[in-house]
Parts: sequence; C-alpha cells; structure tokens
Amino acid sequence: MAVQDVTDQSFASFIKGDLPVMIDFWAAWCGPCKLLSPIVEELGKDLQGKLKVGKLNVDENPQIAGQFGIMSIPTLVVFKDGKAVRQVVGYMPKAQLQARIADLLG
Repeated sequence: MAVQDVTDQSFASFIKGDLPVMIDFWAAWCGPCKLLSPIVEELGKDLQGKLKVGKLNVDENPQIAGQFGIMSIPTLVVFKDGKAVRQVVGYMPKAQLQARIADLLG
C-alpha cells in the first residue's frame, strides 16, 4: 500500500486496524522532512502487509500534531492498537529507521 495523506479529520480512522501504523509528521518547508520522505515511501512499500504508513502535514493539520506534542519535524510516530508506542525524531538512514521499528512489526 502506498503512503497515504492523513488529516486531522481522517487520523482517528487511519490508525485503527490490526496493523501497526506509522505517521510521518512533516511540513513542505522542512529540509530534513524532504530527505526522509523517500525513505518513508520505501518503507511503506517494503513493509506492505506489516505496517500501514501515512503522512500528516503539520501546517495543514495542527490539531493532531498538537495532540501528540510534535515540536520538531520530521517526527515519526508508530501506533499499535490506536496508541502511540514509539516516536522517532529527525532524519535517519533507512536501515537505522527500520531497526528502530522492527520490534513493533510482530
């Protein structure tokens, strides 16, 4: 499944389900976000069936970003059973990011 855009309105339904969900909190003006974006896209494809991936623009959707205390971007938050279980802040290479979330993929 391709990475999906998530909004304040679609967030609650997006994080529901059996699979862990990773949300990329980003903004168009953020340089590190632009570097991380292709990695997030690749993980969405590589981990299809194991992880659901979405992107939430913090400028367009401040409610959810505020709810989870997102102060720096990019920030990736992994949800399991609708609850935030891991937060990764900043850019990192694909292998390092994959290692940081591997234990959550069951």
